[in-house]
Amino acid sequence: MHSSVVVLGGGPGGYAAAFLAADEGLEVTIVEAEPRLGGTCLLRGCIPSKALLHVAKVIHEVDELGKEWGVEYSGKPKIDIDKVRARKDKVIDTLTGGLGNLAKRRKVKVIRARGSFVNSTTLKLEGDHESIPEGGQITFDHCVLATGSVPAMPPVFDIGSDRVMDSTGALNLVDIPETMLVIGGGYIGLEMGSVYAQLGSKVTVVELAENLLPGADKDLVKPLAKRIKALCEDRVLLNTKVGSLAENGNKVDVTFEGPGKFGTESFDRVLVSIGRRPVTRGLGLENTQVEVNDRGFVVCDKQQKTADPHILAIGDVAGDPMLAHKATHEGRVAAEVIAGKNSAFDAVAIPAVVFTDPEIAWAGLTEEEAKQAGRKVDVEVYPWAASGRAQALGITDGLTKWLVDPETHRVLGCGIVGSGAGELIAEAVLAIEMGCEVHDITDSVHPHPTLSETLMNAGEVHFGTATEIYKPKKK
Repeated sequence: MHSSVVVLGGGPGGYAAAFLAADEGLEVTIVEAEPRLGGTCLLRGCIPSKALLHVAKVIHEVDELGKEWGVEYSGKPKIDIDKVRARKDKVIDTLTGGLGNLAKRRKVKVIRARGSFVNSTTLKLEGDHESIPEGGQITFDHCVLATGSVPAMPPVFDIGSDRVMDSTGALNLVDIPETMLVIGGGYIGLEMGSVYAQLGSKVTVVELAENLLPGADKDLVKPLAKRIKALCEDRVLLNTKVGSLAENGNKVDVTFEGPGKFGTESFDRVLVSIGRRPVTRGLGLENTQVEVNDRGFVVCDKQQKTADPHILAIGDVAGDPMLAHKATHEGRVAAEVIAGKNSAFDAVAIPAVVFTDPEIAWAGLTEEEAKQAGRKVDVEVYPWAASGRAQALGITDGLTKWLVDPETHRVLGCGIVGSGAGELIAEAVLAIEMGCEVHDITDSVHPHPTLSETLMNAGEVHFGTATEIYKPKKK
């Protein structure tokens, strides 16, 4: 079997590349080992986790409503874990079904098989599905490598117990454990830890670094850290290492080494969430000219081209940040390059969102990056305590800030912490990509009362013209 374009991997980047290449009039085939399209993001990542986070947020808001607004409900919420799981699975089924229909309408062939490179223009197809062609191989003119990533699981934690889970296991919602340890204070650990805590588990978070969400600006993390600490009832262990795990009956014994905790404690379940690694092993890349760096990422240029003229790479395998929206845009570039267009991935601002409660989002230059680079920037912060909308909603711990070039007044970066930060950051992405100056934002009329105003207000802080807070004009 031959196809002009073969996309290896059917995740957000892979199906985007395939669909867009088909729209360009090319013959396209997707090779995907999973029974359904969607990849990690849809099947066991972004989408199911956000569905569960919504449940957690509703529980929290109802609880706060009773405490702060005098609206009382009788007793604690009753959790029907089977219904929660079924609702999450329904969301996945709806979206994956839609992708299957889109593939058919675009005449994109889908082969259910595990693909590996025989050479630069041939894939070996392994599996027993009827879609695999006779001979078990497919040749191509171009292949888009979009195999994504998997959760990292160090050997010391891989003890062969189903009580030790990665993010995939956590999303399966087998039960609501009485006690649960989350190893890793990054976004995956905090998101899933929040879900289980709201559903009723006693959650402990352990992080090797001195702060949660290492690498993120500390002022953005502070409100979330306060919330996580309360949610976990002070069981947040920083500067602490997990030495070993051992199954002990229906428990997992965990040894801790650090100032946060030292010794051994038992948990019903343990979630290991210390990052992800790209899927580049076992693909036969050594049979091609593709280069892989020491971190396991495929080396490619801004046109997603690798060292092999027949192979392009997108998404998690193509390097950080490992985010679905980055993969989708790289898939578009790859499809256009194969179609002969002069396209390149040159995004200035790739937004990052932590979908906890409160949410954290940032785009462009961060304050930490500016400090490390010795770059002078003006940091303009607008506290949500001054926002009428935030006050009305009772979410005043948030803030919005701009990083501004002091000479040109161009906005270089933005950070937001608070409810809906992931939605609000889109305006900042557009502003940074357009090379806007602060006055472009402050001169744009924002609706009142909304949280979107805080982007305008933070810009007004730069000029000393914010009316709801007092900050004198700069001389």
